[in-house]
Amino acid sequence: MNNLRPVGVIGTGKYVPEKILTNSDLEKMVDTNDEWIVSRTGIKERHIAAPDQATSDLAYEAAIKALESAGMTGSDLDLIIVATITPDSSFPSTACILQDKLGAKGAAAFDLSAACSGFVYGLATATSFIKSGMYNNALVIGADCLSRITDYTDRNTCVLFGDGAGAVIVGEVPEGRGFKSFDLGAEGAGGSLLQMEGGGSRLPASVETVENKKHYIYMNGREVFKFAVRVMGTATVEVLRKAGLERTDVDLFVPHQANIRIIQSAMQRLELPEEKVVVNVDKYANTSAASIPLALVEAAEEGRMKAGDTVLMVGFGGGLTWGASVLVW
Repeated sequence: MNNLRPVGVIGTGKYVPEKILTNSDLEKMVDTNDEWIVSRTGIKERHIAAPDQATSDLAYEAAIKALESAGMTGSDLDLIIVATITPDSSFPSTACILQDKLGAKGAAAFDLSAACSGFVYGLATATSFIKSGMYNNALVIGADCLSRITDYTDRNTCVLFGDGAGAVIVGEVPEGRGFKSFDLGAEGAGGSLLQMEGGGSRLPASVETVENKKHYIYMNGREVFKFAVRVMGTATVEVLRKAGLERTDVDLFVPHQANIRIIQSAMQRLELPEEKVVVNVDKYANTSAASIPLALVEAAEEGRMKAGDTVLMVGFGGGLTWGASVLVW
């Protein structure tokens, strides 16, 4: 990657819906309690989209902020990638809906489906396009409305998920800065461990699929936890190796915000102190593709990164998939 023009982040933005669903609220809905949720997940609350909000609406708000941050308008964009598992509809893509809303008439646009790893997959895709010279810039968004596919009668999953969107503008940056490496992967054999069965060509929507709750997230929590702990470790080691760096070179670690125990496991493996790790799972819960960009953008807004800092991002999700990246800010 390093023999081509340097590509990095030149603008950031995020958005979460106004409505907050607390653990106390969930206590009134299912058999759970705040202590149980916090001790096992680290989650205290999550944001929930309004009835009239779709994924493209969340993505739009984050995109506007990212464009402002980069000093750009929609007409300046060459490419729009939306990483999501909750598109407004099967087609047109949420990226095409966003292209119209942003007035980005000259931009190519498509959605990318890699669940919670989607944002890193999107960054890798955009970076490759720009390094090749095909495009000069791209808007990459991770956005999901997981509340739309969450079963709020299932105490094991309904406490875990929230809605939100994070966006970055990717473009050419000064020499020595930008993305240094990516590590993407998948274990398709584990796909059934985390899925939504209904709504596709295998099980199209029907009275039976609705009655049998096939349009909600299903997760084998124990097996997904084991996968996550394993790949968070191996992917970080591999992406650092590709970048020619050691764990001691990491200035800020931005992990997927799924579960505080998984994050702590990765911190221990990398021997990173708390001040070098971004944790906001307590405020937003697991927002799938929006998780890493929400954490990255929040860290940028809080001044936790300065020019030249080495930022490590790593996520895992349905597919099963994983994605890691090293970025010099």
